[in-house]
Amino acid sequence: MTRYAFDADRTALVAIWATGRGDLAQTVATLPPPVTTDQATDLASNLTTLSRFQWRTYTHPASAAGDPDIPNSEAWRRAEERRNFKEVEAGLRSPNLPTDEGLLVSYSGVVESAHRIGRTLHDIDDDALRDTLIAEVRAEQAAIESAERGDLSGRARQAVELSRPDVSPAQVHAADALLRADPLGTIELFTELDPASASVAAAHWLYAAAEVAGETANVPTTDVVAEADDIEALQVETPTLVLERLAAGDTPTEVVLELIAEAVAVHEGRVPAPWGLVARVAEIEAQAHRFGVDADTREAMLTGFRISRLDPARPALDLLEDLLDGIRGCLLLYAAHTDGDDAESRFTTDVRLEADADPEDLL
Repeated sequence: MTRYAFDADRTALVAIWATGRGDLAQTVATLPPPVTTDQATDLASNLTTLSRFQWRTYTHPASAAGDPDIPNSEAWRRAEERRNFKEVEAGLRSPNLPTDEGLLVSYSGVVESAHRIGRTLHDIDDDALRDTLIAEVRAEQAAIESAERGDLSGRARQAVELSRPDVSPAQVHAADALLRADPLGTIELFTELDPASASVAAAHWLYAAAEVAGETANVPTTDVVAEADDIEALQVETPTLVLERLAAGDTPTEVVLELIAEAVAVHEGRVPAPWGLVARVAEIEAQAHRFGVDADTREAMLTGFRISRLDPARPALDLLEDLLDGIRGCLLLYAAHTDGDDAESRFTTDVRLEADADPEDLL
């Protein structure tokens, strides 16, 4: 989301957003002299809150929650909040004001945030400032609409740091092109693309890399990353799970979106698939019993158990990092079983051939 701040030295409102390579800042408005510090910080705070609620419609699309035509369902509420974009300008221009009967407060985060900004603008009573902030909010909404289309140019680029349980086929193919140029990955995967879409392409290339490394080292494809971990410390659990799911016939999109949805649920304080978690804990207990470990080791095994396999605060980026680490592990194993100094060059050539052998598996 875009964050807003009050620059007291310049008496200006400033917008700040992430790009994957650091933050960009832009002056939104120089505030007129009658505006107090409290009013300025109220504007900054409520503009930030409005941005957060609006970008939440991007990270929590109705399409990921079921049928939006079912009244009062989660999908219906998400779709309604997205439609509330068109109510924002009215809230800025004609906000709900306190009366003798109290203050009307909206259940919608988008609408109520707009009215809070509008009430501060009503107190300031400066038409030019109001028009400037309306233009700013329109620019923010346009950035969200651009990100929804898979265009991450301009302010929409902040989507590179957001996790969305949906993918853009155009973004997946763009990530595929970057990985074809360099199967080990480049910084542009993190700075130009939606990380969920990039992760779908990375999962496809991880499987190709594991097939190549596994054949060279005579190791099953699903065991390649764990085997490479003996050479150099790697992220093993998530890449191995992805390889197992792909080997079982799941698509990269299915695997990526389920892992991200699991982490998003945990971030929101919910327990995803509780019976599956019970089964995973039971498996740890069974392993402890099978190998006859002592109480301290058993406790350590349970303590290391994670409800979410990904970082709930940044699941899509965490997944992308893990998948690229898995590809690097495939290179390590390949190089360990290959003679010559050009192992990396031969590895990338072989992986390209393997990835291109099943292009329909990309999505």
